Amino acid sequence: MIYRSKAPLRLGLAGGGTDVAPYSDLYGGAILNATISMYAYATIEPRTDNKIIFSSIDKGQTLTFDSIKELVIDGNLDLLKGIYNRVVRDFEKRALSFKLTTFVDAPPGSGLGTSSTLVVTVLGAFAEWLRLPLGEYDLAHLAYEIERVDLNMAGGKQDQYAATFGGVNFMEFSKDDKVIVNPLRIRSNYLNEMAYNIVLYYTETSRLSSKIIEAQSKNVTSKNQKSIDAMHQLKRQAVLMKEAILKGELEKIGEILDFGWEHKKRMAEGISNPMIDEIYQAAKSKGATGGKISGAGGGGFMIFYCPENSRTEVIKILESFGGTVKRYEFTTQGLTTWAI
Repeated sequence: MIYRSKAPLRLGLAGGGTDVAPYSDLYGGAILNATISMYAYATIEPRTDNKIIFSSIDKGQTLTFDSIKELVIDGNLDLLKGIYNRVVRDFEKRALSFKLTTFVDAPPGSGLGTSSTLVVTVLGAFAEWLRLPLGEYDLAHLAYEIERVDLNMAGGKQDQYAATFGGVNFMEFSKDDKVIVNPLRIRSNYLNEMAYNIVLYYTETSRLSSKIIEAQSKNVTSKNQKSIDAMHQLKRQAVLMKEAILKGELEKIGEILDFGWEHKKRMAEGISNPMIDEIYQAAKSKGATGGKISGAGGGGFMIFYCPENSRTEVIKILESFGGTVKRYEFTTQGLTTWAI
């Protein structure tokens, strides 16, 4: 048998950063995000030769180990090692032998939640193979713990839940790692119009989100009021975006994105830079009513809301900066696993 899984990447539409501790623990966070037709994939092929093989196709990297209960975390495909170590520790209690092959439709550091989505996908493949007793909340929380606790990687909580649940979700975060996922029932004509109007643009740069997230967390810890007030406004933005989409007031999306972008830049140093600011203003000059950087900031993907058929002119000027526009659709399904 071969065990496969896939989970969707996501666009953060509002509230980004309020899912990161300690802000979410102290004040409560809120995010609105939506999964798109770009995925992380995983395949597990059980073996009988007491070997473990990790093959990351998009990174062009393959590692082979003897079958042992705990793999050393050393900077090489640590996400995959961390997942294996946790599965053995919490569930199997024995060394396993298998080949794990992975692929992600977007590069690391692109701002679409690639790392967390990959963790969810690989956990899903293990759950399919080993019949692990994991519900949606269990699996998303375990993925979060592997990244943030076991591997000590800085970041928030939204990506693991988006990848697991799929669809358009309003998520609430509070202390003790409490997360509530509220799926939104959006009319199909609203979703189609949003996908048409929201242009997804890759700047052809990546960034190390952990540095920005660490700075953001430090600003909360040190009681930097400017940064904290900005996060309060982003939490408000998530509520405004939820209401606009549910009511079909799609003309408000751009201005709500613009409102959030102005506040997001105040959360921490490095979220924007002169290149990003220039791209943003150029898009607005051609009819975009708002936009944002996807993810923590500093590079990767950007999104722009382009109403009234302005997308053609916006795309033209975006491409003049050397980046690429990526086609996508919104998706309704999260993590999917199967065996063949």
